[in-house]
Amino acid sequence: MIKKMTITSIKKSKGVQPLVMITAYDALFAKLFESSADMILVGDSLNMSFAGKKDTISATLEQMIYHTNAVCMGAKNSFVVCDMPFGTYSNKDDALKNAIKVFQETPADGIKVEGGEDKAEIIKHLTSNGIAICGHIGLLPQAVRGEGGYKVKGKTPADELQLIKDAQAVEEAGAFCMVIEGVKAEVAAVIAKSVNIPVIGIGAGVNVDGQVLVFSDMLGFFEEFTPKFVKKYLDGASLVKEAVKNYSDEVKSKKFPKEEHTY
Repeated sequence: MIKKMTITSIKKSKGVQPLVMITAYDALFAKLFESSADMILVGDSLNMSFAGKKDTISATLEQMIYHTNAVCMGAKNSFVVCDMPFGTYSNKDDALKNAIKVFQETPADGIKVEGGEDKAEIIKHLTSNGIAICGHIGLLPQAVRGEGGYKVKGKTPADELQLIKDAQAVEEAGAFCMVIEGVKAEVAAVIAKSVNIPVIGIGAGVNVDGQVLVFSDMLGFFEEFTPKFVKKYLDGASLVKEAVKNYSDEVKSKKFPKEEHTY
């Protein structure tokens, strides 16, 4: 049986072993990922991968709870983190109410919230009420409309200083780890050293405490575009199309089903 990560083991991994995080949205893929991933993130990226939307902003709490339950069913020995969608943690009261709802209605081990210094008070309120928090700093997908697009962070000294403040504020508020997205690699390395909790990168170089990728990107299922930071470990879209085409051809030619497939 796979040994499930805990908050303690996640924290202790810093400086010892890079953490592997991957997104999943259903039981089937979660079960496939369980043996290799330290953590599974039920990302609000499902709004783009599954729902075909242009960004993550319209994802709902009900969607996240549904998919988190599915992932937890498929990967019972995985440490599962649920993304809190846009608008569900704008203030302390709403954040706690919605976080409690996730914890009561799913077996999620933690939740993820975007923001640094500006969200530290909210994160502190959650952690002091028994909610395990994974932070998220740098490029914030939920802020994409407000910032006018996806913009790489850490390009200036002022940027770097703010990111360090963000990371330290998230740690001090009680988060057990954090994601850092879309940050210049040399700056992300500095930030990872500025805190004592793991910093998991996505588009932030190799010198952090782990990596996370959206599974549909790294398995080559998402064809519209490939971000620079994504490595495709499988040409998934072509393989699926080829398999379905073979099925279609065999149905039309009556090669399927054969006798061994028939009662």
